[in-house]
Amino acid sequence: MPQGQPLVVPDDGLTTRQRRNRPLVIVHTGPGKGKSTAAFGIGMRGWNQGWRVGVFQFVKSAKWRVGEQSVLEILDEVHRETGKGGPVEWHKMGSGWSWSRKQGTEDDHAADAAEGWAEIARRLEREEHDLYILDEFTYPLKWGWVDVDEVVETLRNRPGRQHVVITGRDADPRLIEAADLVTEMTKVKHPMDAGQKGQRGIEW
Repeated sequence: MPQGQPLVVPDDGLTTRQRRNRPLVIVHTGPGKGKSTAAFGIGMRGWNQGWRVGVFQFVKSAKWRVGEQSVLEILDEVHRETGKGGPVEWHKMGSGWSWSRKQGTEDDHAADAAEGWAEIARRLEREEHDLYILDEFTYPLKWGWVDVDEVVETLRNRPGRQHVVITGRDADPRLIEAADLVTEMTKVKHPMDAGQKGQRGIEW
């Protein structure tokens, strides 16, 4: 894409402006680090445009507070106090299945995940946000807790101009096919390979 120009201009009857402003489904997948970080960066860009940003974290424990959450919550305060940027909501969906042991069976966690997705679907129907970040959402899809075909259909038929970013490893091929932008993070080297644990400011 030289100088930001597309290599192909489709014969779809749309103007350049209409085509440029179509809402996107974006997927960050792969085994490498940086999937969520990149998604939250889009969240900050969206806030700067005045977008209504909704973050929905699947999998990570409710006790696990990433640095981007603090930043985006502060940006929400800035919006409420000054009118700059846009409103931000941050929700931890379910019970934090993979990061900490919680009471309840797998069926309980699956039900939590299904209800989390149902709430997002309701919000999409009501056009509550301009940008949705579904962090680690590929996992409940992979585990069969949320129906992939239902998710794809809902995303394809969502009204208005709502962008959706989904992160997590092992994205389902059906989700990848439905997405407009897919990035696969590939690990080349990682400090953990040399026995180094995560550290402040890098992992959280």
